[in-house]
Amino acid sequence: MNAKRRIFVSLSIFLIVLAVGVAGFMYFGGPAFGGPRWSLLDSIYMTVITIGTIGYGEVHAPLTDAARGFTTIYIIVCLVTIAYAASSITAFIVEGELKNILGRRKMEKEIRHLKDHFIVCGSDETAQTVIRELLLTKKKFIVVANCKEDAEALPALGDFPILHGDPTDDDVLLKAGIERAKGILLSLATDEANLFATISARSLNLGIRIVTKALDVRSHKKIFKSGADSVISPTFIGGMRMVSEMIRPAATTFLDLMLRERERVLRVDEITLPPGSPLDGRTIEEARIGEKTGALLVAVRPGGKKDFAFNPKPETVLHAGDILVFIASPDMAQELAALAGAA
Repeated sequence: MNAKRRIFVSLSIFLIVLAVGVAGFMYFGGPAFGGPRWSLLDSIYMTVITIGTIGYGEVHAPLTDAARGFTTIYIIVCLVTIAYAASSITAFIVEGELKNILGRRKMEKEIRHLKDHFIVCGSDETAQTVIRELLLTKKKFIVVANCKEDAEALPALGDFPILHGDPTDDDVLLKAGIERAKGILLSLATDEANLFATISARSLNLGIRIVTKALDVRSHKKIFKSGADSVISPTFIGGMRMVSEMIRPAATTFLDLMLRERERVLRVDEITLPPGSPLDGRTIEEARIGEKTGALLVAVRPGGKKDFAFNPKPETVLHAGDILVFIASPDMAQELAALAGAA
């Protein structure tokens, strides 16, 4: 029996003992055994001082022999009940139930204040890799864990809110703040689960970006049709990585060092220039992005177009809606966001 259930049982026993005490004093101390009539208030008072072992005088002295016998047995029962209740409360605190309740309340309050965050659904190795990357790049996110065994390893990764539940359940996604979220990453155990979670996420937030894992390549089309923006195949990524290690080992090593470096985190990142951006209408030379933030501008994709302008020229004019692709640390990325008015 867990500590929470023990406390519930203790409270129930206490109420029963209280009721038995009131009834016992009224009956054994009353006219049926040669004593005076007891009022309900007298019986409650006598019961409370007996349970509390306060030691005040008897309400109707002297008590009848039957009432004395009942009181003796009742005191023993009360002592046992108090001892059981005390052990239950101690277990409740020691086993961390109280800490867990306070932690859940704090987490729920934190989730309610989240906006433009990411939701990671799953707790397998893929999800844990996603979590590490989000922590390194200082992104706001919450994890929805549906596997208790894998979820036990999550707190060791860092400090972030964890919501236990089924990501295919609309109520769970709503608790995770999906209506205010910027994106959701699905890494559940089966393609079917990822498919259902994609449908649920898209129905709750039409504008959210959905990135889904798919184990079977044949599932890609179905998941795309269900509302996913991107579908990732671990087997495809693994094959591409093997080829890269073979034909471009130096470039692969460079990217690995960039991703694995802990002292200085650098990532290929992007930002969209919002309407009214201070950079709107300025040339890259005038923007002085590298000088002001330290970020390395790699490419620009004009708003509404699919093609990228790699290594853009200094005279390239920036416009609202353009996507800037750059290499930077998380702090640099934040500085660039502020410079572009997209913080």
